[in-house]
Amino acid sequence: MAKILITEDEDSLRSFVARALRLDGHETHEAADGAEGLQRLEECSYDLLLSDIRMPVMDGIELAHRAAAQYPALKILLMTGYAEQRERADDLMAKVVDVVDKPFALPDIRRAVAQALAVAPKAA
Repeated sequence: MAKILITEDEDSLRSFVARALRLDGHETHEAADGAEGLQRLEECSYDLLLSDIRMPVMDGIELAHRAAAQYPALKILLMTGYAEQRERADDLMAKVVDVVDKPFALPDIRRAVAQALAVAPKAA
């Protein structure tokens, strides 16, 4: 299965998503903000970055831009509960697989991750 980095500043949601994805056999790693997420990306290779958009220190949009530039084959899936944040991600749509709206149910995020992982790899 896939190795997934979950970057989310809300501890309970990050743990909830990680547990849900482990049920599908994925290996999950967690980061509390974009800066920590970028550091983890530098330490290890991942199949998917699942990141919240709105976070302290470094938001998910900046993280996605940096991750896409440094790791062009990395699949990126963003999540947000704010419509204006989704609009800010429009310029990223060539770099990310999708943006998932929060709140979501467990089956929704599991399905979104499965669909993101099924997308053909990006050309480097």
